[in-house]
Amino acid sequence: QVQLVESGGGSVQAGGSLRVSCVASITMSSYCMGWFRQAPGREREGVAHITGDGRATVADYLKDRFTISRDNAKNTLYLQMNGLQPEDTAIYYCGAHVQSDGYCYWAQFNSWGQGTQVTVSS
Repeated sequence: QVQLVESGGGSVQAGGSLRVSCVASITMSSYCMGWFRQAPGREREGVAHITGDGRATVADYLKDRFTISRDNAKNTLYLQMNGLQPEDTAIYYCGAHVQSDGYCYWAQFNSWGQGTQVTVSS
C-alpha cells in the first residue's frame, strides 16, 4: 500500500517562497510522482510530475515559478514554489502511479497523500 505524507505548507505573503515535501513509503524509482492542488470551489489540478529517472514536467503556466524534484534515496519528493501569488492558495497533494513505460500520465495518478495547505496573502 502506497503511503504519502506531505509537509512544508504554511502561510506566506505574495512574492514569497515555500518548499513542500512528500515522503513516500514506496521505492520511488519505480513510480511517477507528482504534485496536484485544489483551491476552494475548484477541481484538483495537476501542478507538476516527475519520472523515476528525474524527467520533470511542470504545468506551462507555473514553470517559471515552480520546480519539482525528487531524492529517491530519501524517498522524498519536493516542490519549490517561488513568487507565490494569492491564486496559488490551495491544498497541495502529493500523488503517485506506477511507471510502466517511462512516462508519467496525469490521469493515472491513483495514490494520494492527505495534502498540505498553502495560503498566500496579498
